[in-house]
Amino acid sequence: MPPKDLRLLLVEDSADDASLVQQTLRQAGMTLATRQVDSAAAMAAALAEEQWDLVISDYNLPGFNGTDALKLLRKHSPDTPFLVVSGCIGEEAAVALMKAGADDYVMKDNLARLAPAVERSLKEARTLAHGKLAELAMRESEARFKSLASNIPGTVLQLLLDENGSWSFSYVSENSLALLGVTPRLLQRYPGFFFDLIMVEDAPSFAQSMQTSAREFTDWNWEGRIHVSGTDEIKWVNLRSSPRQLDNGSVVWEGILSNITQRKLAELEMRRSRADLSRLSAHVESIKEHERARIAREIHDDLGGTLTAIKIMLMRLGGGLAPDAEQALQRLRSTEMLVDSALETTRRIATELRPGILDLGIVAAMEWQAAEFEKHMDIPCSLACTHEEISLDSEISIALFRIFQEALTNIAKHAGATRVEVELEADADSVTLQVRDNGHGIATEDLAKPQAFGILGMRERALNLGGTATVRRTRGGTAVTLRLPRSTHVAEATPADDEQPLIFGQAAYSGDSDLRSPTTSSGGPDLRSPTTSSGGPDLRSPTTSSGGPDLRSPTFEASASAPGGESEAKQAGTP
Repeated sequence: MPPKDLRLLLVEDSADDASLVQQTLRQAGMTLATRQVDSAAAMAAALAEEQWDLVISDYNLPGFNGTDALKLLRKHSPDTPFLVVSGCIGEEAAVALMKAGADDYVMKDNLARLAPAVERSLKEARTLAHGKLAELAMRESEARFKSLASNIPGTVLQLLLDENGSWSFSYVSENSLALLGVTPRLLQRYPGFFFDLIMVEDAPSFAQSMQTSAREFTDWNWEGRIHVSGTDEIKWVNLRSSPRQLDNGSVVWEGILSNITQRKLAELEMRRSRADLSRLSAHVESIKEHERARIAREIHDDLGGTLTAIKIMLMRLGGGLAPDAEQALQRLRSTEMLVDSALETTRRIATELRPGILDLGIVAAMEWQAAEFEKHMDIPCSLACTHEEISLDSEISIALFRIFQEALTNIAKHAGATRVEVELEADADSVTLQVRDNGHGIATEDLAKPQAFGILGMRERALNLGGTATVRRTRGGTAVTLRLPRSTHVAEATPADDEQPLIFGQAAYSGDSDLRSPTTSSGGPDLRSPTTSSGGPDLRSPTTSSGGPDLRSPTFEASASAPGGESEAKQAGTP
């Protein structure tokens, strides 16, 4: 198609020749906007004032020739097509012009070549302009890419895996020196050097993840440790890249290698902190259970014995009163009732602290707890267990029983249930407890509440023993599922006598700190006086061994062994 609206600068001193050139081009279908000049000054002015699509020049002009016109054009507009139309030009001059940058030359006696030459020159100029624009755009894009890559907190990589299985770096950003201690040029020249930086323990995962990404064309996401070249520093890095396949079957990844050392250190510190908290929680639970057992023994032995002695003494006093001492007898009976009430409270508190029935086995203990729940809450509670007894480590047994108690407490407080079903199963390695109710079900938001300490306590207690505890809403209420190992091999820590206080942050930390004083092995601070081994402060007077202060009169001590004393003690009832 002929070019439209062609802006033509015609360098010609002959009006006839200029008219002939224009006529020839118009006959070829071109629309011209022409300006004719005949001197170097006029041509320079025209080039400065306007942009031209084409310059056609005569070769021989007065004081001015085609070579001068070409130099002047290239000075102002290097890419504008330049054609020479002359009636007399030698072959050597024509060749020199073409070498200097002229697009073509046409003899005036052969103007039939002019229009095709113009069209070809204009087409080549457009192609050249497009190419330069594309090259400029590419350079600008490359500059933007390099600028972005240099400001990304990581190293931008282009990794190529060819069909023979060998790999190389097509591109590496300048940040590789700061991250790896290696220049981009070195990695591109010796790609295997990068693999040498990877720690031996992490190299297999690097190769495997690369092969998986290449085989399945999935994103490549790898984390591992590297040695920084030339130093002893080790960094955690993360490689994220996406693969694409080339026409020759090779696979290329473009991605970023990032320094994640601080994140990994934070994760490891969080895990260590979580482990420390778990150990501390387990230690606190262990101390709490020991203290419960100790207090229960103290209440049962000391306080219970004292109350029994008081009741026996009151019975003896009552036997010595005259039948007509009505008022004194009434006061004595009231006092006996108070002592009975105190004895019952003593039994209840001791049982709640540490049910003695646990010594008979976990199945019996849970059957008793289910019956107690049903009696006090008036909610049917059935226990199904295919085993007559399940042998468990003491720590596991206590945790199972306490979690069962917590589940029943939650049902009583929140469930609004009318029936509770309990299942207890065991295999060779683990024991599983499931408690289901038919209440309104626990809300999802209640499971995630920070104040849900009962649920958190169940989960933490199970986790510390290597088990799991889950609470979920069911179609008919709520279900608590607990799974624990039947035995635990966690050894109790036995710190050295000369153990020094630990300082947070020391690398030498190797376990839980010992909160015990050198004189106790109970797991808690020793509150006992040197004169007692019962586990609590000695409140007894030196003259009694009954476990409580000696409230007996000297005459009672003698009569306690008299006939009838044994039956009276049985009647009083020792808890």
